[in-house]
Amino acid sequence: MKLDESTIEKRLLRFPDWEFHNSAIHAEFEFDNFKDCFSAMSRIAFECEALNHHPDWSNVYNVLRISLSTHDEGGVTQKDFDLVAAIEAI
Repeated sequence: MKLDESTIEKRLLRFPDWEFHNSAIHAEFEFDNFKDCFSAMSRIAFECEALNHHPDWSNVYNVLRISLSTHDEGGVTQKDFDLVAAIEAI
């Protein structure tokens, strides 16, 4: 079920690196080098598969940008926050 904006903003208080706009939650992470960034992406990929939920993401050298929304629901859902928690744990 798609979450309303106020619920999303409250939940994001637990995740200060993330912000909500354009019907998705977004974060950008900077690493020391490309290898560390790609390593984190690989670890995140396993979590995505386990949760059967996949981000829109991009990587340029040492920067990883992630956007999450549940396309079937047309916005942010609990699945997105489950993946945010897994990403933050990594």
